[in-house]
Amino acid sequence: MSELSVAGRQAAPLHTPTDLGAEATADIAAALTGVLADMFALYLKTKNFHWHMSGPHFRDYHLMLDEQGDQIFATTDALAERARKVGGTTLRSIGHIARLQRLLDNDAAYVTAQDMIAELADDNRRLTGFLRAAHGVCETHNDVASTSLIEVWIDEAERRSWFLFEATRAPR
Repeated sequence: MSELSVAGRQAAPLHTPTDLGAEATADIAAALTGVLADMFALYLKTKNFHWHMSGPHFRDYHLMLDEQGDQIFATTDALAERARKVGGTTLRSIGHIARLQRLLDNDAAYVTAQDMIAELADDNRRLTGFLRAAHGVCETHNDVASTSLIEVWIDEAERRSWFLFEATRAPR
């Protein structure tokens, strides 16, 4: 393949035909990409805490965070592909994630098990709010496919929040 044809291909803009319109495409892709950045941030934090878990409930927490991490990661491809299906673009790098994410990283050398669980519960609740906001954007533009997917992800985030909350409750 010649350098000219490769260069020409790289210069061609991405264009996915859609009936949603340019404004809808931009709004929906931006909303989904913001959520995608937060999903990646939450995924990595969940795996960080999974890897660094310690204490008397190690096995239960370790397994729960592994399951939750798998569930969070499973949303990432669907989110990115949905942004592309509606005619937009999405994340391109770790740096792009860092610029867009709203959930904070935790780079602490040591975090107690209880603090890990509480922080993840809070992050999942915040993610639920971000998902609801993205749902509103998609609903405004009559993007029923995106709203349908987001509804499932809201339910999953609420379930993770619930499990994490219950894991931090003191016995009565």
